[in-house]
Amino acid sequence: MMPFANGQRRMVVYPQKKPLILLTSRPPQLETPFSVFNKSILTPNDEFFVRYHLAGIPTSIDSDQFRVEVKGQVNSPLSLSLHDLKRNFEQVEMVAVLQCSGNGRGYFQPRVTGGQSGNGTMGNARWKGVRLKDILNKAGVAPDAVQVSFRGMDKPPLDTTPNFGKALDIDHAMDGEVMVAYEMNGEELPMLNGFPLRLVVPGCYGTYWVKQLHEITVLNKDWVSFWMDTAYRVPDNDCECVPPGSPAPNTRPIGRYDIRSFVTSLADGDKITVGKRIKIRGIAFDGGSGIEAVEFSSDGGSTWTETTLGKDYGNYSFREWTCHFTPNTAGDFQLQCCAVSRKGETQPKEPRWNPAGYMRNVIETVRVSAA
Repeated sequence: MMPFANGQRRMVVYPQKKPLILLTSRPPQLETPFSVFNKSILTPNDEFFVRYHLAGIPTSIDSDQFRVEVKGQVNSPLSLSLHDLKRNFEQVEMVAVLQCSGNGRGYFQPRVTGGQSGNGTMGNARWKGVRLKDILNKAGVAPDAVQVSFRGMDKPPLDTTPNFGKALDIDHAMDGEVMVAYEMNGEELPMLNGFPLRLVVPGCYGTYWVKQLHEITVLNKDWVSFWMDTAYRVPDNDCECVPPGSPAPNTRPIGRYDIRSFVTSLADGDKITVGKRIKIRGIAFDGGSGIEAVEFSSDGGSTWTETTLGKDYGNYSFREWTCHFTPNTAGDFQLQCCAVSRKGETQPKEPRWNPAGYMRNVIETVRVSAA
């Protein structure tokens, strides 16, 4: 069992996975234990979180028979096999964070509905595949193209439930960074993380990272669908927030990650030794500008010191940070970190609230005691 503010949650084992925290089983929502993020800058495939929207998920796919269809407002519709993608297109790699929109939702006050995750519905991986732009160029995008929609292979349990799908504006789809990936950390995608193909939309929330991608449609108008027009929307204002407990009068589709950072080497309730110098480690990331700096506080934010940044794996990756801390007195300490992006964005001191429980990025606090 894993402790949590809302009670305890079971650890479960699914195919190709080590024990993960169970949020729901239909559809599977599995959270990465937070201690995993202190192991490596890359999150292992077998400990990477899982998030499906619909219960009818594929459990076996013949990769030799699999095809992804490219259709709609194109000159030459395509039906591409994995072999076609690997043989006929330039192969590209990128390290990028995948984060669920509701990562940290379980900490929202007042509470909101939805999967009550801690901070473990995120992960960082090295993705390999083909640029979406190259696929679309091969198909020949019509001049009046406005959006591109994407569908996966998960199915709803009832005919009245809308099939899952997402859309990107054509300029975003053609930016050269969005990828159709078939590898994750040097191995084929795990089934629960999208085998054999998934969309990689770096810097954007996981709702856009369609798993078991099998249909790409170029559209000459905005795609009207439940998953774009009703679900995954945030308040349409600068902070993407509203006063706690109030509705959002106007909304827009969720977009890029807000900047975040975490202490990973210590957890709430840990004991440390008075006078003993310890190394503090953590991670930070944002929506794609990259991390400029991370500051650390041992006194709940009253004073701050700059940390040392680790290797830069690219603007979309976790960035490691480290510093040293010596507790000179016995007692309780509130450890915090605060990241600054290359665009000058930073984290709020107080949590921002929205009705769906999305985009949490408040400065987090780890409470430890020295004796």
